Amino acid sequence: MMTRLTAAVVLLLGLCPAVGAAPKPNVVFILADDLGYSDLGCYGGEIATPNLDALAKNGLRFTQFYNSTRCWPSRGALLSGYYPQQIHRDKLPGVAGGGVGGVRQPWARLLPDYLKPAGYRSYHSGKWHIDGKVLAGGFDRSLNVVSPGNFFTARGSSLDDVPVKPPADEKGYYLTVATADHAIECLKDHAANHAKAPFFHYIAFHAPHFPLHALPEDIAKYRDKYLEGWDKMREARFDRQKKLGITNTTLSAVERDLGPPYPYPDALKKLGAGEVDRTPPWGDLTKEQRRFQATKMAIHAAMVDRMDREIGRVIAQLKKMGAFDNTLILFASDNGASAEIMVRDGGHDPAAEPGSEKSYLCLGPGFASVCNAPFRRHKTWGHEGGISTPFIAHWPAGIAARGELRHTPAHFIDFVPTVLDLAGVEKPKDWKGERIPAAPGKSLAPALAKDVTISRDFLWWLHDDHRAIRVGDWKLVAAAGGPWELYDLKSDRAEQHNLAAKMPEKVKELSALWQKQTDAFIASVKKPVTKGKDEKDE
Repeated sequence: MMTRLTAAVVLLLGLCPAVGAAPKPNVVFILADDLGYSDLGCYGGEIATPNLDALAKNGLRFTQFYNSTRCWPSRGALLSGYYPQQIHRDKLPGVAGGGVGGVRQPWARLLPDYLKPAGYRSYHSGKWHIDGKVLAGGFDRSLNVVSPGNFFTARGSSLDDVPVKPPADEKGYYLTVATADHAIECLKDHAANHAKAPFFHYIAFHAPHFPLHALPEDIAKYRDKYLEGWDKMREARFDRQKKLGITNTTLSAVERDLGPPYPYPDALKKLGAGEVDRTPPWGDLTKEQRRFQATKMAIHAAMVDRMDREIGRVIAQLKKMGAFDNTLILFASDNGASAEIMVRDGGHDPAAEPGSEKSYLCLGPGFASVCNAPFRRHKTWGHEGGISTPFIAHWPAGIAARGELRHTPAHFIDFVPTVLDLAGVEKPKDWKGERIPAAPGKSLAPALAKDVTISRDFLWWLHDDHRAIRVGDWKLVAAAGGPWELYDLKSDRAEQHNLAAKMPEKVKELSALWQKQTDAFIASVKKPVTKGKDEKDE
């Protein structure tokens, strides 16, 4: 009988015949925060992202990859291999204890615990937003970077789960750079002291999450770039997407009256006359509003640009230590771009330079509609704009294809089974005597080799009563408090042609399946849950 390890070696041979009996791959997962589907150059954006574009050119881009629509649910799904509702990391109807403060069951282990017996060392650099301490999750080293409403301070962060005391003078500190610095330091240490061991490195940038904070020289690069406005910019991005071949849908219509997902009316007063919480035609805005909105987008772009540069430094270290060729590098975003507008933490000083530490700006629905093009809606919604992410896979020793697209629908729940498959690791059946339930994800290894569709029954979403299910090319989706909408994603990923009225039986079929799965999740977590210390709601 073929063992799991033998199967993995055969798979590696199929992925890249020149490799031979390759050693276990290193894995680096790079996660952005609130990045839109079209923000990267290789997904149609105008922001300078040469390092990520190069990974795409020499690797793969997935066109239908999904997250769990918000920060903490997506991170729980990514590192556990389960829907967040299964592990108390998002809410279920009538069940207490789920959500941002929910605590995973003892059996709900994270990927490093599965990799450790195979000799892997695991590192974490950046945002955490998962319950529990990082090292308790199986990681060997960690920089848990907490952004207390300020990208210019290390305040609130922890090194190997020990709180960091920032220096009195933090001039020159910037969170995105600090995240990369720690990642590079971990890689250098690995090369010096653990060179024979494979590694998993989870690099979770805060960028471009609000508050919009960027280095002045990075903002200057984009300061006047967006004065033509969101309408023309959406069309330009969509035109590039069509040329790149990453979409075959129409461009969604702007939902002019759709505002932020959560109301913060006081924020509009604090932010001044330049702020707007809807997406009117660009020409209807005042001059002050156009400048204010374009400046916010410039800061967002600067944050993405800087993140890409820091990723370039990490890549340079991988090359320097001779690990680049056998490292599977993956990149994604935890949700779509955010339409939120709020002022919290240290507040907002209207006299402060936009993008500086005393300012507190959010992107808002206008330019978020651009960043999520060609899709509808934003972070927190179950529509495509909220759950779709760019997904890049690069692995010279294991992926023969260069610059190709992969069209299979896939999800964050697929990451753990994919890595275990490629590493030849058999997932245990129990943890300290408690049975580990079957996970819903699928290995994406076949899609790394060829543009095939990974077979699955469905993909499922629920967050703040936004809900959706996808079966094949059919998608049923509903906004919180709203009716079910039905779309054929094969030709309409922009979700412009609601077929619910024409196909009531299909709506009935898919809604019943969504409810059946929801009920199954509720039944599986109905045991009492220990409430953890509340984390910041992002």
